[in-house]
Order: sequence, then C-alpha cells, then structure tokens
Amino acid sequence: MFLNGLGTAVPPDRYPQRECFNALEASRVYGGLQPRSRAILRKVLLGDNGIATRHLSLSPLAEAFHLDPDTLQHRFQQNAPTLATQAAERALADADCTAQDIDAVIISTCTGYLCPGLTSYVAERLGLRPAVFALDLVGQGCGAAIPNWRAAEALLAADRAERVLSVCVEVCSAAMYLDDDPGVLVSACLFGDGAGAAVLAREPAAKARRIEWTTAVSVLKPGQRDTLRFEQRAGMLRNLLTVEVPALAAEAVEEILAQALTRAGLSRRDIVGWMLHPGGRDVLKALRSKLALASDDLRWSAEVLRAHGNVSSASVYFVLQRALAGDAPPGWWWLCSFGAGFSAHGALLKVQ
Repeated sequence: MFLNGLGTAVPPDRYPQRECFNALEASRVYGGLQPRSRAILRKVLLGDNGIATRHLSLSPLAEAFHLDPDTLQHRFQQNAPTLATQAAERALADADCTAQDIDAVIISTCTGYLCPGLTSYVAERLGLRPAVFALDLVGQGCGAAIPNWRAAEALLAADRAERVLSVCVEVCSAAMYLDDDPGVLVSACLFGDGAGAAVLAREPAAKARRIEWTTAVSVLKPGQRDTLRFEQRAGMLRNLLTVEVPALAAEAVEEILAQALTRAGLSRRDIVGWMLHPGGRDVLKALRSKLALASDDLRWSAEVLRAHGNVSSASVYFVLQRALAGDAPPGWWWLCSFGAGFSAHGALLKVQ
C-alpha cells in the first residue's frame, strides 16, 4: 500500500492558550469550580504545557461554556462534515486524482455521532460515485488513524479497491465537559479540532516522494480501559484521563515497535523518522525517555502539539504533513498512534 496524497484541515478560529484562560476565568462555570480546580486550569493554560494555540469550532470562544447535549451535538454536526471534506479535498489534490477515482471511503471519529455516518455527508460533498464502499468507524479515540489505514490496506490487498480515501476528523470542542476532576480539566486545556485525510493506493503516485506502508502492529489492553476513555454523563461525553497515560503509552509503543522491527528484520537504528502521536507534553517526554530518542527526533510531533494541541485521531496526519514539508530524511519511518482502550498502533513506512 502507498500513501499518494495527504491533506489536513482546521477551523478558521485559532485561540492562544492565554485567551482560552481569560474566557474561562470570565465564565460562570469557572466560579463554580473548587479552588484546586481553578489552580489546575491556570497552571496548564498559562504554563508551558507544550501548546501555544488551538483551533476550535467556536466563535466566539465563550460558546465553549454552553455545555448542554443539544448544543454540543449541533456543533459536531455542523463542523465535522466540513472539516472532513476540506481535508479530503486537499488529499485528493495532493494525490493528483479526483473524487471519481475513489473506490472506498473510511472515516473515523470519536467526538460525535451521526446516523447515517460522516461518510454520507462527505461522499455527497465530494461527489464520490454512488457505488463507493463507505465505512464509518467509531470508538477508537486518538489511536484511530492506523486502524483506519489497516482497513484500507485490507480492501486494497483483497483487490476490492484501487484507491481508498481515509479520513479522521475530531471536533473536540463538541466533546467538552468541565467539573472538578483533574483529568477532565486537563482534557479541556489539551484538545483541539481538526481533520486529516489520505489517499491510499495499490500503486505509488508519480511524485517526488514514494511512501510505502510495509508492516503494521497493534496491541489492545482492555484491562487498562479506565485509564483513558469517554463516558456519557448528563447526555454529554466526558473524557476520563488519568496520570498513568504517558507511561502506558510509552510502554505500549515500545512493545509494538519491537514487534514491527522483528517482523521487518530491522533494528531501532534503522529508523530515521519518528512520526508519533502528540498526545501531550508529558506523553512526548515519556516516549522520548522510553525509546531513548533525542528531542530533535520528536520535533514534528512537538510542532503539531504547539500549533494545534492534541487533535486526537487526526494528529498523525498533521505530523506526517510537517515531516514531508520539512527536512525528514528518506528511509524507514515509524508512524504511531495510541489512545482509548488502552490501545496502540504502529506502522513502518519506507520513504524514498
């Protein structure tokens, strides 16, 4: 399988972390929180947490504090199809193909629910063929991109498609919740909105860089489910985020990396590009320590985190895009995502 085109999209409104804190401090919600909770919000939003700005589907920012199920569902329904379509259009253009060339579309999300799913909206807006195979995937959290690509790989390998459009879109501002739980508070300061899309094909595109997907590995640890997941409370999604997550992510990534390298007959020294999900400052620190990486190895992940925050499942598309636009050398790249479950997924990319 080859990555022939890549595109990303974010909402037009970008907010510095300080502006987020100022809006929060002026809200009635802030006054109802305990002093310890207010201190956490101040520390995370005003300190160096690796994030400078986030794109949010909010205009004005005070809309963030309209916390009721109907408002949040409307926010998802209004913004998710738009962001997914924009990213998909850019991926098609990058692949130098049209909507009529796409045989299957796979869309992942975890921050809202539509029936029919997002594929219905995106297929209509792009003008995909009526015979296109459309698959909606939900519930995989930040790790969804690589399982999405593995589903595409299966379709291509089975000769069911020549080109697959893969999309991950998250409107994290539609899954916002505020109470005195530290994990909930950190989540509100961490996540941004965005979408990523890729055109995946059985044959490489005629372009300067050839990116081949070679080996993929996943691990699922249901016993650690409660360390990172959504729950429904008062009709709204509430993110459960615990302090164990950075260490769990690092351990899981090390585990699947070892498996992938063994399968491919490679060593860690063969990896020249590290494309890791930027889950947060502490997550990147744990990954760097566990994998014995230099700070420069994680520069693309850190750049995405600083500019966009954690864009959940769409994040790795942004990281890949930064690396391709920058000075990432050819050779073996390790693409990795992880999230709810607890789950982790990785793939070896051969880049020429």
